[in-house]
Parts: sequence; C-alpha cells; structure tokens
Amino acid sequence: MMSSDDKETIIRTEDLTRTYQSRGREVRALRGLSIEIPLGEYAAIQGRSGSGKTTLINCIGGLDRPTSGDVYFKGRPLSQLSEREITRLRRVEFSFVFQSFALLPTFSAYENVELPLRIQGLSRRERRDRTMRSLSVVGLSKWAKHRPYEMSGGQQQRVAVARALVTQPEVILADEPTGELDSATGRQIMSLFQKISIEESVTVVMVTHDPIVEEYASLVYHLGDGTILDVVEHPHNRFVLEET
Repeated sequence: MMSSDDKETIIRTEDLTRTYQSRGREVRALRGLSIEIPLGEYAAIQGRSGSGKTTLINCIGGLDRPTSGDVYFKGRPLSQLSEREITRLRRVEFSFVFQSFALLPTFSAYENVELPLRIQGLSRRERRDRTMRSLSVVGLSKWAKHRPYEMSGGQQQRVAVARALVTQPEVILADEPTGELDSATGRQIMSLFQKISIEESVTVVMVTHDPIVEEYASLVYHLGDGTILDVVEHPHNRFVLEET
C-alpha cells in the first residue's frame, strides 16, 4: 500500500502567516503553517469557525496573498507568479466549489456546467462531451435540462461539482461545500469527492468544520487558531471504492 510519503507533493505551504487589521487590532489568521498535500490525495482541512481554514485555502488557491511564507504548486512558489499567471492557475489548474452553489438560476444544469468551456472557447462537440461526462460522474445525466430551482440542494451542489470538474483541473478546492446541506446529503457530497479523487485522479482539498470528513478523506489536517494541531491519515479511504 502506498503511503502519502511515497507520492509526489502537488501543494505545499511553508511557514505561512496571514495577518489582518480588524477594527484597529491585528488578527493573526495563520501562524507559521506548513502542510504538504500529495498528488491525487483527498485532503481535508478541518477545524472550528475562526481556525484559519478558509484563509488557508484562499492562499492555496491564489485568492489571497500570505503575509509571509509561501505556497508552492508543483514546486513553484506562487509569490513568483504574476497576476496574469495566478489568474491562469485559477482558471486552468484549479477549480473551486463553495458553500453557496453559485449557479445561474436561468441556466439549466447542462448550461451551468458548460459555461466554463464556452469561456475557454472549446468546440460545441467537445463542450457537449465533457459536460455530459461531468454530469454523469456526479450522477445527474438525467437532470441536464433542469434548472436549479427544480433541484434539491444536494443536486445543486452536485451541479457545482460537475462544473468544477468539467475543466479537467488538477486540483479542486472546496470551501465548506456541505455547509448548507443536511447531514445525509453532506455525506453524499463528501463521498462524491472521494470518488472523484480516486476515479478521476484529481487532488481534492476540502475545508470543513464537520468531523464526518474523517470517514472519506485520506488525509486530514486539524487546525486551531491558525496552527496545525494534528495530522491524521486514513489510508483505507484511498481504496474504499475499489473494494465495493
């Protein structure tokens, strides 16, 4: 069985700090935080509200700049990238899933998923093939023509996941993707990310406050007050789908 130590590291942070000014006082969201995420891993950053987990994922995804330290993607520090290169990284290498589904209400599920490919200028045939495949991966092929208001919250989040997957990113960054869902539906979304990590070979980094993620993620970083409290590996979660 391969451990995470045997895999290539795709994301690494080194002594990451992030300090904000809030109402005249200094807030230290991250305090010298260092993590490593292997290629193809389903990694979770778990902690209570205010632990720094969203700040961390925003720095990893280039949505925020650390005060000190650096984020490395495939060995290259993000601090050395221009704004144009950071934008390309977010459009090509990374995809994002948020707590709010952020779907266009007048668009069907198909049109919501296809939209990033239209922006990229892909041909109609390639757009259709990739869109339908992504909807199939999340189990919504039969809902392609339905609009968000015709779907449950869990189905809407699956559409958002399909939209993230359709650009064929190397990394999906998910910030509290189950935050607006009931516990049963939340489990389904966490299981879906597990499936995507294993079957699609996509690195998944999920921020969550929900300890249930331990049942699905193969690597869990526990955060508190901007520092790493603990790191737990669940190697059996890397292979659970192959055994069923």
